[in-house]
Amino acid sequence: MRYAGITDRLADLGGEKWAVHNAAREKTAAGEDVIELTIGEPDIAVDPHLVDVCTAAMRRGRTHYSNGRGEEGLLDALVEKYAPRFPGITSANILCFPGTQTALYAVITALAGAGDGVLVGDPYYATYEGVVRAPGAILQPVPLNIEDGFIMRPADLERAITPTSRVLLLNTPHNPTGSLLDRDTLVELGRLACEHDLWIVCDEVYEDLIFEGEFASPLEIGALRERTIVTSSISKTFAATGFRSGWAVGPEEFCTKLLPISETILFGNQPFIADMTEAALRGDFDTAARMRKSYAARADLISRELAGCASLKTGKVSGGMFIMIDVSGTGLDGEQFAWSLLETKGVAVMPGPSFGQNAHSLIRVALTVPDETLREAMRRIHAFADARAAA
Repeated sequence: MRYAGITDRLADLGGEKWAVHNAAREKTAAGEDVIELTIGEPDIAVDPHLVDVCTAAMRRGRTHYSNGRGEEGLLDALVEKYAPRFPGITSANILCFPGTQTALYAVITALAGAGDGVLVGDPYYATYEGVVRAPGAILQPVPLNIEDGFIMRPADLERAITPTSRVLLLNTPHNPTGSLLDRDTLVELGRLACEHDLWIVCDEVYEDLIFEGEFASPLEIGALRERTIVTSSISKTFAATGFRSGWAVGPEEFCTKLLPISETILFGNQPFIADMTEAALRGDFDTAARMRKSYAARADLISRELAGCASLKTGKVSGGMFIMIDVSGTGLDGEQFAWSLLETKGVAVMPGPSFGQNAHSLIRVALTVPDETLREAMRRIHAFADARAAA
C-alpha cells in the first residue's frame, strides 16, 4: 500500500531516539537495579489545588467542546502573563494547544514548507527535527559548543543562514544543555533575523526554572515582536506534564493564519484543563521555586562528584532540568557510552546523538531524581569512566 511522504520523513525520528530509556524501563520491570536519568519528568507532584480545580470543573460540566483559539478565562490569564513583555497584547495574539509540542508542530507547519530551512541550535531537543521535517522543511544546524556554554553565537548563526532559511528556532532555557540566552545575545541574533527576514520561534517552556542569570525573551525586544512567536506550557513550571496544556503567542496576523491549522488538527482544548491552567497562571504556587532549588543543587552535585574524573567534562547549567557531559575522553561516543553504562552499571542516560550531530560525544543527565540516588548514579558513572580510561 502507498503512504504519504511524511511517514518516511519521520520514520527514524520518533521512539527510536528514546531507545536507551525504553530499554531501562524494561530492565526495571524485570527487577533489575536501574537508576533512570533519561526523561524530563519533574520529581514532585502537581499542586493538589490544581487537581481539585480540574476535577471540580469536570463535575460542573466543563467537559464539552471548546473553540479553536482557547477558553476566554485562560486567554485573559495569558494576556496578563505576557502584557509586561508584549505591550498591547490581546487574546487575538494567542492560541491555546495541548502542550508545547503540539504548539511547535502547528507553528512550524505554518511557517516552513517543503525545502524551507529552519535554523536550530545543535544540540537540540529530540523532537525538533521531527517538527521541522514533518512539513518537508530542512533542519539547518547551528553549532552550540560546550566551550561557549552551549550559547548560540551570532557568527555561527550567520554562517548557517542560507537563501532557503525561513525560521530561527530558539529554546531558552535550553533543553538539553541548560544554557540561557541573555538579552544582548538575543538582540544580536534578532538583528540577523531581521537582515535575512527570518521568523523567530522561541520555546520558553523552562522560563521559570533558571538557576543563574535572568530570563529574556525576543518578545521583549520591540524590533523583533512582529516576527516572533513564543511557545510554552504549564508542563515544567507547574510539574503538570500529563495535563498537556500549552499555547503560542505572536502577531495577530500570524495567529489568524495559524487558527485554521489548529482547528484542523484538534479543534480546541479541554475546558476543564483550561480552567486548571488559568488557576495555575493566576495563582501563587511554589512548585517552580522548589524545583529550581533542587535542580541547581543537583547540577552542582554532579559537577562535584565528577570533578576528579579526567575523562569526563560537565557542561555549564543555567536552567532547566538537565546537564550535558562530554564523554569523549573515555574513547566512546555518546551512544556507545549510554548503552555500555546501562548494561554494565545500571544507569540510564540519554545518548547525545538523540539531540543532534554536535552532541555526538555527549550524554544528557536528568536532574529529576533524589540527591542520594543521583549521587549513587555519579559514583557508577565515575567508576565506569575510570575503567574505560584504564582499559
